[in-house]
Amino acid sequence: MKQVAVIGAGVMGRGIAYVFSAHGFQVEVVDEKKDAIDSAKHFIDRLFQKEVEKGTWNEEVVEEAKNRIHYTTNLEVAVEKSDLVVEAVPEKMEIKKAVFEKLDRFSPSHCILATNTSTMSPTEIASYTKRPEKVIAMHFFNPVPKMKLVEIAPGLLTSDDTVERVKEIVYAIQKEPVVVKEFPGFVTTRISALIGNEAFYMLQEGLASPEEIDRAIKLGLNFPMGPFELGDLVGLDTRLNNLEYLHKTLGEKYRPAPLLVQYVKSGRLGRKTGQGVYDYRKKEDNK
Repeated sequence: MKQVAVIGAGVMGRGIAYVFSAHGFQVEVVDEKKDAIDSAKHFIDRLFQKEVEKGTWNEEVVEEAKNRIHYTTNLEVAVEKSDLVVEAVPEKMEIKKAVFEKLDRFSPSHCILATNTSTMSPTEIASYTKRPEKVIAMHFFNPVPKMKLVEIAPGLLTSDDTVERVKEIVYAIQKEPVVVKEFPGFVTTRISALIGNEAFYMLQEGLASPEEIDRAIKLGLNFPMGPFELGDLVGLDTRLNNLEYLHKTLGEKYRPAPLLVQYVKSGRLGRKTGQGVYDYRKKEDNK
């Protein structure tokens, strides 16, 4: 399995594409928006250049890796020779439905169709295809190049062979697979969403500043990032989408904090917009 297509050139998609390319896979990066494609290429090229600057790879190795990536807005052509497709579009079932219907139509019959969802049902997603035995959740973590874990969640009809092949792929890109049963949020998103949401309730109640809450969590619980730092990195809109789905499927304890809802409505989505809980525009101005 050497030919991979990544659908969605956002924060997760571009990180996934980079990792596959860095480990010898031919990669098609697909997004319907040309500016998203251009942004992903710039981001990935910059990651490779950092490896050269650190002395990890030489220029020749990096050029080979960069040449293994092709960027396109044409999904139909991009997936026609794929062995694996990883979908990394927003956590909206109507969007995933449209994508998987196309993937099923245009990708080869042997191709495994993976969703990077962190909350949604791979069984439901598989129902939009005629190959449910080859559909699986393959949940990467942000930032993809640094995070070692990939949660693998088979759907009801996912074959054992598909699970084993995906585990082999995860090892091939030097990450660690954890196979979990299908359930909303799997393992990590359920915990992370609760912590992030509770942090917003604390901020809403005036318990402490964002900086102090993040500092307390990092120093007291030994987390590498505080909940607000992580939320801004992932995207507050993504965090809200996850919570809304978990609230719908798992109940009241996942009701989104009103302050989080306000932030998203105001357009404060995190690093990608320059402002979330923290203001990153000031940091850019000071560079």
